[in-house]
Amino acid sequence: MKKLIYVTLVVVAAIGCIQAKNNNTENTNTEQAPIRNTEKLAPFKILTTDSTYFSYKDLKPGKPVLLIYFAPDCGHCHDLMKELKPQFKQLAKVQVVLVTWTKYESLKPFYKEFELAKQPNFKVGTEGYDMPVQKYYQIAQTPFTILYDKNGKLVKAFAKAPKVDELLAEVKKV
Repeated sequence: MKKLIYVTLVVVAAIGCIQAKNNNTENTNTEQAPIRNTEKLAPFKILTTDSTYFSYKDLKPGKPVLLIYFAPDCGHCHDLMKELKPQFKQLAKVQVVLVTWTKYESLKPFYKEFELAKQPNFKVGTEGYDMPVQKYYQIAQTPFTILYDKNGKLVKAFAKAPKVDELLAEVKKV
């Protein structure tokens, strides 16, 4: 009788653990924290790879803006850039701003790897550890991508890595 009770308890515990794991997996895969403050571009100021500061005030008026919040050591960020790199010409009319919070020194290898110096419409820099852009949008993961039209109106925000064809389709609209 004791063995039967023991086996029953083990089976019930195992089923409970499996159910808890399945419920937890479902929540993490399907639920995303809402993106906040998307109506206006974050008031950023970054230290760029050429040791100068660049802010939202330096953007050219009347041109769309694509802001990508990334980490130089993020695999998804690298994947996004690898897929985007052959398509850079399609972004020529868009001001692309890549922002990270990591140390300035960690930007240079990323900048060189994707040959961003050849892209005059790209600005890459760090906002530092205060992370005002991250806090503004309440970014939970990288890459975070947000596109504004030439009038500064939100076109689309991607809380996680967008599919490049979907991103480029949105860029064509602006």
